[in-house]
Amino acid sequence: MPFVTKLRLQSGDRETLESVVGDIKRRAERKGAELKGPHPKPPTELRVPQHKRVEGGGEFDPWHYTVYTRTIEIVGHDEFARSVAGRAYPDSVHLAAEVEQVRGQGQ
Repeated sequence: MPFVTKLRLQSGDRETLESVVGDIKRRAERKGAELKGPHPKPPTELRVPQHKRVEGGGEFDPWHYTVYTRTIEIVGHDEFARSVAGRAYPDSVHLAAEVEQVRGQGQ
């Protein structure tokens, strides 16, 4: 029964995220791994208020930033999936991995 490794990559730096995702895709092609994605999610716009003082009072303009998300699924190829999930990525890229065992029908 194969395992499906679902990767979620997030970053505020779109260029770095695209570079990392492209590298994963190229590595999968070289290894012959079955890859689904990358699937882009709509960007998340975040707004963070900034206070001038700890106890409150005036505020600076809020800080706005965008988080970009890509999802990738690796079917089987456990060693390749493990190497991708365990690899060091730039500090601006966050990687979350989820592993699911897929059963065939009738099992």
